[in-house]
Amino acid sequence: MADSVEMDVDGRTVRLSHPDKVYFPERGFTKLDLAHYYLAVGPGITRALRDRPTMLERYPDGVAGESFFQKRAPKNLPDWIGTARISFPSGRHADEICPAEPAAVVWAANLGCLTFHPWPVRRDHVDHPDELRIDLDPQPGTGYPEARGAAHALREVLDELGLRGWPKTSGGRGIHVYVPIEPRWTFAQVRRAAITIGRELERRAPERITVSWWKEERGERVFVDYNQMARDRTIAAAYSVRPRSHAPVSAPLRWEELDDAEPEDFDLATMPERYARLGDVHADMDDHAYRLDAVLELADRMERDHGEGDLPYPPDHPKAAGEPTRVQPSRARHRQG
Repeated sequence: MADSVEMDVDGRTVRLSHPDKVYFPERGFTKLDLAHYYLAVGPGITRALRDRPTMLERYPDGVAGESFFQKRAPKNLPDWIGTARISFPSGRHADEICPAEPAAVVWAANLGCLTFHPWPVRRDHVDHPDELRIDLDPQPGTGYPEARGAAHALREVLDELGLRGWPKTSGGRGIHVYVPIEPRWTFAQVRRAAITIGRELERRAPERITVSWWKEERGERVFVDYNQMARDRTIAAAYSVRPRSHAPVSAPLRWEELDDAEPEDFDLATMPERYARLGDVHADMDDHAYRLDAVLELADRMERDHGEGDLPYPPDHPKAAGEPTRVQPSRARHRQG
């Protein structure tokens, strides 16, 4: 067993320690297999991560071992990997890595990083998202087919609002849809846009889709997780390997593929062939930047006509002005009783 190997990644030498360490026992995939995977999809995942503050989800001993999320840049960060300072809801700050080339991805893979979690901002405008991310999260009793139906409904809503989305599998049962936007709105405004789109979806299909923050109210529906647009919330990047035994990946899709694609189709072994054949099917995302005026106008109408204001933030966020109570409905009823 080799102690280390050196890989040439676009002219940079990246050292891989313990390349034969098994990361996915069920499939036999090693750290070297992971590095070769990220080489194979290098331009695609670099496009998804470029200049974005990125949290690393690390499994130093593979998926069967312990894991942790690393927000702050590792101390041994090479000088050719940039960082950006971001602020958390608590007011504290951190310098996170901003991958800008495939070598940075392979370097992180050597640390046991399976999944990359980029912020929806770039390092030159860290307080203004340039992606509106819609997370379609199937609740118990539902699965990928229900998420797929919600994605089709979402596409119709986006089209009516003058927006275009790019869908991808989550690597699990869900679907993520990204809308590239101009970096002119705050996190609170973009989150409000996500709430508004979720409410419109719920209005059209209340039996199938919900924006209810409290799990006890969601039922067997697809939850539009609007809080994925709250500050310090991230979604697994396109092409990221997910920490499950069969080594699935978050796969970018074209809309016309949605009905035939299954999450199990895309993993560490199959995605390189797909990428070699089709390239990055989301490569044109950076050629677009949409405005949110129509969505925010709809938000204003919903609040004015129906009293639909803000929804609860995650529990680690400070209380926001106009935010409703964070007490789950059943407890609130018990207290009133």
